[in-house]
Amino acid sequence: MKRRRTALAAALLTATAGLASMQSAQPATAHPATTPSPDAPHRGTVAGARTPDHNPARDRAVAALKKGRSTTFRKNQADPTHNWWGVFPQPGTHDGITATHTVDPSYRVSDADNFTYAPTTKAQNSCMEVVTAYWNSGNEIWAWDWCGAGGPAKTVAVDADFKAKYTQPSGDELAYSVQLVRDSGSGNSWSSYLYNYQSAQWELLYRQAGQDQSGLDHGWDMFEIYASVNPSTGTGYYCTEARDTVFDSSAIELRHNGTWKPASPSDSPWTEENPSGQDFLCPRLNFIRAGADDHWTVRQ
Repeated sequence: MKRRRTALAAALLTATAGLASMQSAQPATAHPATTPSPDAPHRGTVAGARTPDHNPARDRAVAALKKGRSTTFRKNQADPTHNWWGVFPQPGTHDGITATHTVDPSYRVSDADNFTYAPTTKAQNSCMEVVTAYWNSGNEIWAWDWCGAGGPAKTVAVDADFKAKYTQPSGDELAYSVQLVRDSGSGNSWSSYLYNYQSAQWELLYRQAGQDQSGLDHGWDMFEIYASVNPSTGTGYYCTEARDTVFDSSAIELRHNGTWKPASPSDSPWTEENPSGQDFLCPRLNFIRAGADDHWTVRQ
């Protein structure tokens, strides 16, 4: 009997170790940062925000994004490959969106025609999209104007000042929080904010009014690439360059009738249930639905 109990205990120990091994082999999500209240004070402006000049490299990034998003969000398999994954908040479900996005200051893009916009977020009919923009002349946060001339109307460098004021640790990553809301009153007027963790307040990034020119009736919070193949690896340049970068969006919430609530399957469906890394020129890429449509992670 004693031998049977010993054998049983050994078998259970082996099974538990095997299960732990299987679990550890699964890609982990980023540990979410402590997210600010969407209703925290809104005052002040983002000091580092500036109207960008016509930098040739940024102009290429802008041209690529405009081309990739013209009229429809169809995938263009021509070089560079344009693809995306995340959630699409649906029409009539919200007049505001907020989320906490990771940012990696160490990620460097080498090719002038390759851009990673991730995470990037926009509300339905909002006059701006707030983009984590990685390109070969620097990493920035963009407020992209969808009700004016198009392109980034305000940019914020991901520098020491940005990290000190607007980010906090999220596991091994840094994360910042963003909010887009339709202003009270008539007309399609929108404001976007970044959360200042030092002063515990939302600071204005960009405000604009007008008609949304995106041509899309939904919003988004997603991972997006414009990528070409590195002939030396057979995969996208970013697949190697972002090998250790975690793209994560957590605490995605929508505002409806003055109330904030987490994005859900009923209002924010996934763009695709099971995307393939091969379609993103990076076979080892993992797409993790970390929450019920309010948290996603893309990592290798």
